Amino acid sequence: MQKRMLGNTEMELSLIGFGGFHLVETPQSQVNELLNKYLDRGGNYIETAAQYGNTMSESKIGRAVSSRRDEFFLATKCLERTRDKAAESIDHSLKNLNTDHLDIIFMHGVQSIDISETILAPGGAMEAALEAQRQGKVKYIGLTGHGQPTGLIHAIKNYPYDVLMTGINYYDRFNFPDVETILLPECQKRGISLLGMKAIGDGYLYRSVKTAIRYTLSQPISSLVLGINRNEYLEEDLAIVDKFEPMSQSEQEKLFSDALELGRYVCRQCGKCSNVAEFDPAEIFLLEGLYDRQMVDGYISDPAHYALTERLKHWFGHKDQALAKYRKSSVKINPEKDYRHLNSYCPYGIDIDRKLKLVHHKLCDDDFIF
Repeated sequence: MQKRMLGNTEMELSLIGFGGFHLVETPQSQVNELLNKYLDRGGNYIETAAQYGNTMSESKIGRAVSSRRDEFFLATKCLERTRDKAAESIDHSLKNLNTDHLDIIFMHGVQSIDISETILAPGGAMEAALEAQRQGKVKYIGLTGHGQPTGLIHAIKNYPYDVLMTGINYYDRFNFPDVETILLPECQKRGISLLGMKAIGDGYLYRSVKTAIRYTLSQPISSLVLGINRNEYLEEDLAIVDKFEPMSQSEQEKLFSDALELGRYVCRQCGKCSNVAEFDPAEIFLLEGLYDRQMVDGYISDPAHYALTERLKHWFGHKDQALAKYRKSSVKINPEKDYRHLNSYCPYGIDIDRKLKLVHHKLCDDDFIF
């Protein structure tokens, strides 16, 4: 399997890492088979988190491959925010994983500025991570976050983390564009190593797995962590990366135009309609991305797709933030107004008039019903 250096670290990682979240639901015998096959086929990065199944994922990994500890890099995540709790969590993780050291400990779920500051405050979790590093229990210290990267951007500007891992996919690019336009360049500028996850959009891009993986691996990351709980998924992922070639800029632009999941509803943030409107519709659609990832489009869909969108639309917990931003915004959509003149300016065929009114329905406090 192809490998890339993890930024300024001494770690050379396989293109795909093995994520431990879905090992919670996987029998131990199958975990043994999957992890050992992954290592046999050239994979060398395994990561999990203390809270996955209340340490179940860590324990399964420890049982499956601790005898091969010198063949792979190992990371886990800590959700605790105080020094004492974080120290306890790190020690428990080492015991569960049956190892005496971690290659990376991640401060997990840095979703806000408040969380970022709590971790770095006196008595915060960073003190435990640094102490573990001094004791040789941890080599590198990282952080993770999902969705809107406000907390991550604040965090890396206030502490020199070694590694950052966040979700990157061609669907959420248009819900949380600051990930690719601000967060990733900021990490590169500061020498912070990058790992990707959520290439399949939490499963939303299941019909386009090869394209989704190729897109994310074409971004400036060292490795893409994938959740794997079945042998056929592992084989499919390995086949994709065995033939991996980066996606060119023109290929990415074509994907943004033609992707099934983006269709004629998701705003691509091109700005064409903003030039002829008295406000910027794209800014309203960013609030919709924050609210429900632009997944509820008001069209009748098949039951399976509906169930998937219902599960994933508020996955990152930004709904209340979107509602508050719209309440405070000086721009409000008038559901009685005709915005159809904007439709002809959208190169992606989006019915902007309809979309604006649906977004107002999602974000407003009045009695308007779409």
